[in-house]
Amino acid sequence: MVDARRPEPSRLSRRRLPVVAALMLLAVPGGALAQQMSANTLPSAGTVVPALPFAGNTPSATPTKPAAKPAATAPAGAAPKAAADPHTILPQPPPGKAAIGMSARFGEKEGLVPRGLVWRVFADRPEPSGAYPLVAEAADPAPVFFLSPGGYVVHVSFGLASIARRIVVGDESRREQITLPAGGIKLQADIGDKQIPAQKVTFDIFEGSFLQGRASSRPYFRDANAGDLVILPAGDYYVVSTYGEGNAVIQADISVAPGKVTDATLHHRAAEIVLRLVNSAGGEAIADAQWSVLSPGGDSIKESINSTPTFVLAEGEYTAVARHDGKTYSKDFKVEAGKDEPVDVLVGEQATPPSLNTEEGSGD
Repeated sequence: MVDARRPEPSRLSRRRLPVVAALMLLAVPGGALAQQMSANTLPSAGTVVPALPFAGNTPSATPTKPAAKPAATAPAGAAPKAAADPHTILPQPPPGKAAIGMSARFGEKEGLVPRGLVWRVFADRPEPSGAYPLVAEAADPAPVFFLSPGGYVVHVSFGLASIARRIVVGDESRREQITLPAGGIKLQADIGDKQIPAQKVTFDIFEGSFLQGRASSRPYFRDANAGDLVILPAGDYYVVSTYGEGNAVIQADISVAPGKVTDATLHHRAAEIVLRLVNSAGGEAIADAQWSVLSPGGDSIKESINSTPTFVLAEGEYTAVARHDGKTYSKDFKVEAGKDEPVDVLVGEQATPPSLNTEEGSGD
């Protein structure tokens, strides 16, 4: 058997995650799409915009005005027309071999996978070492392999989606088509309709549904960048979006449909906060201060030895604790979504009660 397992991803770091409602997939006619599929939208942490087939351009999140003469679409309920087999005529194979024309489609009634495929052909019997010998490989969407009679395992991958099929080759050439149900997602994040810079946000993708209790404990794909196209096996996933350094973490359920790309935007409610220890309001920041950010219950959320650290915090109430020159100062403050601002703690303004626990938490 050919081992086609993906590398084991690392575990997601433990975080306190706020409760987030579901994302529902909306599919609308476009290109080869022929039927509108909709779902009731729940209050959610994100928005999914129309999904389009891989062949063609990915839609923008901003609606555009319709053309004066819109292109005709198939009537509702009609099945999309499947693309023809790309191997109309197979080439003449060398003596003693057969020509096997391979291709892949997204589904039985979906289109052909147009690009991005990696094909590998293995003998179906292992060598004495236990390894299955690689016979041929190609990166074309529809390659032709010249194979001697015998058994083989054909493995094809498209992004993170892959499938393997055993075939038996005889004297006659023929076509083989594999169904590879895969789709793609592009992820973005914003605050109040203002897009978060790609370098400040990351996404972890898990199999299953968080809201339905079918959540995997390990990421299927870790640290996806904003705007990157991630190819996945068709199915249900949930996405964990982390904005900056702090506790701005949200989740959303997303469905991946075969042969389609879905743009998803997750809506954070957070702000960037710069902590400063000062002698007077608006004054220069004092160097060598150490910081802790606490929840209203006294739990440590973030720590830093930077004199003026920047944290991204989910909206809510917090306490900033500064330690400098053997003394400790604190200030209660409130974070409002999208309102980035400094938080100045005045020297001598308020001493931190000894009961506050500032020893636990994550540091820079």
